[in-house]
Amino acid sequence: MSSAIELINPKAESVRRGQALQVNTTGAMGLANVVKGNLGPRGTLKMLVDGAGQIKMTKDGKVLLSEMQIQNPTAAMIARTAVAQDDQVGDGTTSVVLLVGELLKQADRYISEGVHPTVIAEGFDLAKKDALEFLETYKRPTDLDRETLVSVAYTSLSTKLHQKLAKKLAPDIVDSVLTIRPPPPPADAVGEDAIRAPIDLHMVEIMKMQHRSDLDTKLIKGLVLDHGARHPDMPKRVENAFILILNVSLEYEKTEVNSSFYYSSTEQREKLVESERKFTDAKVKKIIELKNLVCDQSTDSKTPPKSFVVINQKGIDPMSLDSLAKAGIIALRRAKRRNMERLQLLCGGVAQNSVDNLEESVLGWAGLVYEHVLGEEKYTFVENVKEPKSVTLLVKGPNAHTIGQINDALRDGLRSIKNTLEDNCLVPGAGAFEIALSHHLSTKTKKVAKGRTKLGVQAFADGVLVIPKTLATNGGFDVQDAIVALQEEYEASEEGGGGGNTAVGLNLQSGSPMDPTLEGVWDQYRVKRQMLHSW
Repeated sequence: MSSAIELINPKAESVRRGQALQVNTTGAMGLANVVKGNLGPRGTLKMLVDGAGQIKMTKDGKVLLSEMQIQNPTAAMIARTAVAQDDQVGDGTTSVVLLVGELLKQADRYISEGVHPTVIAEGFDLAKKDALEFLETYKRPTDLDRETLVSVAYTSLSTKLHQKLAKKLAPDIVDSVLTIRPPPPPADAVGEDAIRAPIDLHMVEIMKMQHRSDLDTKLIKGLVLDHGARHPDMPKRVENAFILILNVSLEYEKTEVNSSFYYSSTEQREKLVESERKFTDAKVKKIIELKNLVCDQSTDSKTPPKSFVVINQKGIDPMSLDSLAKAGIIALRRAKRRNMERLQLLCGGVAQNSVDNLEESVLGWAGLVYEHVLGEEKYTFVENVKEPKSVTLLVKGPNAHTIGQINDALRDGLRSIKNTLEDNCLVPGAGAFEIALSHHLSTKTKKVAKGRTKLGVQAFADGVLVIPKTLATNGGFDVQDAIVALQEEYEASEEGGGGGNTAVGLNLQSGSPMDPTLEGVWDQYRVKRQMLHSW
């Protein structure tokens, strides 16, 4: 008699419900334990080594989760949730992993005591809905002056870089975002015209230069191109320069269809070469004529002489380069397309696809253009522009590890300022929101919940405390002492008339409670909202 059971895949692993639950919670808690050490300014660096032996050092949760090889299906799903958090708001990846891991840990505790998972899930849903409503009342509409924005940038950067570098880069990040921010709409605008255009962070170019130390990283209100002039006789530094932005080929080009030229004598061949050369020389001549027209205008003794720079997206052949060099023109060829777009925003002017109608109105302007040579690499700096709508953050460092680390931190810092300006509000940091939320869920929400759903609400209230607990652990403080002190301080403030809006965070220097709003420790509203939505 044949067996009544047939296995579809004999190699598949089959586990019972209890074991499956254990596998899921263990995977989530294991992933949380890996990233736990990253959280906060006192967190530690993680070193990743790939199969080729390449080393990557990071404190960024997104980078860590992207590089890790995760086998457990639950852990892989949590990692994807964290990466989605980074794509949406640019920060909070470590917090998401910790929160999900801790909530599953709390759920496992109740389930082991006989509570059904559905009951816990109902309590979690109720707590999540109430947590989002509480966030709306807890956020602080603040006057977003430059000092507050620098505090926001520093809070973001200090979790990924050392304190001295974070303090130096925070003002640069704020200035770069404020520079590219579109102006507000007119007061009489209506409909779609009354909505302010969003901030485009692609207008901030991050250029890497392996040179000197990380503290030499700086903001340039201009553009840095990663190549220089291709002729040794061209000027290396010019001031008061007109910028001609071109997308015109100044070299021989192959025809689009296969074609042949036949000649029977050297004279005919020379004529062919000469006519082909004449076509390119005519285009170069028009550029030189425009340069003579705009640069030879009379200037007084106080004004520096005018210069001319050509930045071309296509190629320039050696003979054309020679002609431009003799005319005193700096010419750069094969510029990246994204830089051509930024140049127009930076210097003004209009990119030209032809040299037939060149006039002064199509030219941009820059106060200073110079070339910087570093080993075999050449960089061209375009600075001192009138109204920059694009900027460059020049990342410097002694090695690739440092440069990569700064690059990841700058990306998060830029997103933090963008989020804050668009939200127009902030949330007190240093674990203050989690302390307040846990108290709110344990008291008010738990009273509303009915029956055993209260257990799920209490599990959620205990779970959100993982953020201040981890901050205390990474700061080297006793977790129980720190959390109890924060809760007592918060309850005392509430009894004193705080009205649910009291901010009590953890001071990572002393381990004692503090008011993060006075210390300038801020979290972003949309990061906290997305974190709660991710569950």
